[in-house]
Amino acid sequence: MKPEILVSGAGVAGLVTAVILAERGGAVCLHEAGARIGSGASWMAGGMLAPWCEAESAPEEITRDSLDAVGWWRAHVPECAANGTLVVAPPRDLPELARFARRTSHFETLDGRRIAALEPDLADRFDKGLFFPEEAHLDPRAALVALRERLIALGGKIFHGEDRPAPEAFDWHIDCTGIAARDSLRGLRGMRGEMLLLRCPELHFRRPVRLLHPRIPVYIVPRAESVFMVGATMIEAEDSRGITVRSMTDLLNAAYALHPAFAEAEIIEANAGLRPSFPDNIPKVIRDGWTIHVNGMYRHGFLLSPARGMEVAAMVFGAE
Repeated sequence: MKPEILVSGAGVAGLVTAVILAERGGAVCLHEAGARIGSGASWMAGGMLAPWCEAESAPEEITRDSLDAVGWWRAHVPECAANGTLVVAPPRDLPELARFARRTSHFETLDGRRIAALEPDLADRFDKGLFFPEEAHLDPRAALVALRERLIALGGKIFHGEDRPAPEAFDWHIDCTGIAARDSLRGLRGMRGEMLLLRCPELHFRRPVRLLHPRIPVYIVPRAESVFMVGATMIEAEDSRGITVRSMTDLLNAAYALHPAFAEAEIIEANAGLRPSFPDNIPKVIRDGWTIHVNGMYRHGFLLSPARGMEVAAMVFGAE
């Protein structure tokens, strides 16, 4: 008999977990308090699947648990682009590039000629860079929609707003509600992040580009229709205001430093949100009877949701 499973929260953690459970044979209902899927932090994510780059500042556990993420996403979202990640720095910040290289692995060191071969629009702009060929990226919003469609195809049901099924009517309740669960999970806090979406038809990148700077390193991720996501700040503050002038200025200056063509880009979105985070910034699966919490995704939601979803499936169904 199929276990009846309620998943609360339709951000990336909830959708990925719901799909994994449905693929294992669960009868899954997914509830999202907001009017649409991805109503929280997932909608503003960068969508980078970068286990080796993230090792620069993340603990070893993050790298270990994210190595299968690219394969999982490519199997579920055909538009996931496995073109690697390019990391560059202006001449004055080359010590930052050397530091990044010391803290990471699985990269190739590039000179200006090879940078231009990878990204012709960056020709003659940087003399040295790092290329991480095994990494990938996707459009988070398109990916969430693809997972919703996959869940429905597997027989899953989706509810929104106040139309919430009673958890006690299910065999399992998987709580993936992010910062909304802070009263239930000790130590959970919000980490403020801000981002921009720019439309710049003059530029074409095939992969995320990380621009290093000692104060505010940023990443610029290409999306469809000449759109680029520029992000993201990491501020220890549970501040739910919109993006600040300082952060917007920093992000725009970084984009301009990467390429002057961004000076003429159209700003189509400027947003801010709170990432749910535990004190050690490691996403966790926490079981409390028949309730399982998946939370604290920090900046690793798309990277670690497949691994954490598999952990939940092992609790519900047993190890494969």
